[in-house]
Amino acid sequence: MKPGRNDPCPCGSGRKFKHCCGLVAPAGAAPDALDDAEISALVGLVNRNQLHDAENRTWVLLNTHPNAGMLWKILSVALMRQGKDALQALRRTAELMPQDAEAHGNLGAFLCDHQQWAQGLASLRRALEIQPHNEQLLIDAANATRALGQVRESVALYEQALQINPRSAEAHNNLGNAFLQLGQCEEAARCYRLALELRPDDAEIQCNLGNAQRQLGLLDEAITSSSRAIALDPTLSVAHNNLGLALAALGRRAEAVASYRQALRFNPGYVEALNNLGHVLPELGQRREAVSLFARAIELDPKRAETHVNLGNLLFEFRRVEDAATSYRRALELEPRNVMAHAGLGAALRMQGQAAQAEASCRAALAIDPNCVAALSLLGELRADRGQFLEATELFQRVIALDPGYPFAYYSVATNRKMTSDDTAWLKGTEALLAKSLPLRHEISLRYALGKYFDDLKQYDEAFSNYRQANELTKRYGTNYERAAVTERIERVISSFDAASIRRYQSRGHGSERPVFIVGMPRSGTSLTEQILASHPAVFGAGELSFWQTAFSAYEAEGLKNHDGAHLIPAMARDYLDRLSALSGDAQRVVDKMPLNYMNVGLICAAFPQARIIHVQRDPIDTCLSIYFQYFSHLHPYANDLDNLAHYYGEYVRLADHWRASLPANRLLEVPYEALIEDQEGWTRRMLEFIGLPWDPRCLEFHQTDRVVITLSKWQVRQKIHTSSAGRWRNYEKFVGPLQRLMNLPTHH
Repeated sequence: MKPGRNDPCPCGSGRKFKHCCGLVAPAGAAPDALDDAEISALVGLVNRNQLHDAENRTWVLLNTHPNAGMLWKILSVALMRQGKDALQALRRTAELMPQDAEAHGNLGAFLCDHQQWAQGLASLRRALEIQPHNEQLLIDAANATRALGQVRESVALYEQALQINPRSAEAHNNLGNAFLQLGQCEEAARCYRLALELRPDDAEIQCNLGNAQRQLGLLDEAITSSSRAIALDPTLSVAHNNLGLALAALGRRAEAVASYRQALRFNPGYVEALNNLGHVLPELGQRREAVSLFARAIELDPKRAETHVNLGNLLFEFRRVEDAATSYRRALELEPRNVMAHAGLGAALRMQGQAAQAEASCRAALAIDPNCVAALSLLGELRADRGQFLEATELFQRVIALDPGYPFAYYSVATNRKMTSDDTAWLKGTEALLAKSLPLRHEISLRYALGKYFDDLKQYDEAFSNYRQANELTKRYGTNYERAAVTERIERVISSFDAASIRRYQSRGHGSERPVFIVGMPRSGTSLTEQILASHPAVFGAGELSFWQTAFSAYEAEGLKNHDGAHLIPAMARDYLDRLSALSGDAQRVVDKMPLNYMNVGLICAAFPQARIIHVQRDPIDTCLSIYFQYFSHLHPYANDLDNLAHYYGEYVRLADHWRASLPANRLLEVPYEALIEDQEGWTRRMLEFIGLPWDPRCLEFHQTDRVVITLSKWQVRQKIHTSSAGRWRNYEKFVGPLQRLMNLPTHH
């Protein structure tokens, strides 16, 4: 009675031990006057698959012959064949038949079947002491050894089994699995081919061959083998998953999605397929479903670090930075040497303004893998955040040298310095990547980078063509701009925070003069304004804090529930001041330059009656065109269409007019960007006076200030004031038709 087994193939198929029922009673196996005929009758029942009868009759006999090892052996087989718990019977058999290799082998096989690998291997080794040349015992012991991580040791056992029986397809297949785990893919493929010569119609072995071929880069052959496996067994989920991996590697992502969905159709709890589908959907612009797929995979297998990293990456793309950091930390709890978790956590910490901690995460990743391009690229961005652009560029070039196919390094080179006609190698590399079938976000980033390159070279037609392609590709993420919803939101803000409401709420607010807010449209000069003010020794520039977006949502939700969210204001003020203290220590003024706070001015002034609001305005067409030229992803759904930009800008102007009419004059300062760059000192003096600080000449040398800037303008704010950005839109006049109607909008100084 030998249990046969094909163990799980590396791509995830799970073959269980198959317990045979060839029972032969050894001589003298009927103690206590147990009749050999009774034993033979029981064996016959098992062999005829009359398992329930065999079980019942065996129990009856055990009542009078409790120490009959053969009865326990028959009972164990009957129980196993019915899917019942046979462990007690197997253990009793081994105790009563200590010299029966089959008894120890069956117990070992059962324990391994239930993931009790160490105990199972001990029983299998005992069986091999009795029968050292038993082919099946060697295979089972090899399987258990490999499951315990002793892969090289398992190879020797498989090879011993093959010396006994060179025609064992099972041994060839499982030896192939061991070689695949060791990274010896060619050896693995050779073993699978030998197995297929013996079992040409075995779907799982075909699947394994496809897996090895894929890892060897033989993608067409991998597709053929995986398709053959599916033809042999259409329900083999791992073959569908394997086919999806090969298709995805060829850039055939839509077909890969279909394959992964088939894998999940036949095995809804297939964690690998959930991860793979979640990974490829965003590459087609379908990100929201991917979040639920990763969440489902974590629910099924919460201890798989890879899934937490995948979820963290996606949450980071949605700018749910705190949630992303939580996912990366969970991955590191499970797998402290997970390089991508360290790199991902570093990216999240950078966005949270924790530059030192972000660099520490980069260093941790590089300590594990010195050539981790994600960590090196992030380290380059951290250098650029501090204005160390030469060091940053050297790091980005190192990344490109290590991996010429890493698109974000090309993007970072272009966005962190001025490109010139000497950048031919960069241009060649970028165009070579774009000639391939790339994931959506990679193609988008490279199109924006090419737009920047041609803009720097004053080749404006080529620049706009690439910018337009980048924006059209971004629309495929499906984040639509709803004009009516934006208009309705502006109406809600205006009705909630008129002058009387703001004065009424201010009785609940905090009297601190510490917060200073710079608001306006993105790309209107808010980063430059912050950099100038942050060059004053009494000012800390906190960057773009998302606090008030969350606070306003909480205010509105409470208002819908209780008709008044005003009671939340004191706690909001305290929480915000705590946040500023954590960031800035004891700075006299802290600047929050989140441009989108123009939506939250009413709530901010209610929470801080003494706060100063600086509203930066730039030429509307220059502003909108600059937004169109930036990689904002889904964060600004209006940004990818000039008509939508014109509509959004009009709504922004309407709300700005409302604040101008509702706030006291000493709380709002209008700063025109064009005037600021024409008369930096004059406007800097006005801003410092407005926020209650004395003049300091260091503000004129803002480009030399050593501080972290992580906005898209970090390169520009490290340059001296220049006027080239004013009226820039005229280089693109023939393309900006929908924005022309913004020319006559009034400006307020």
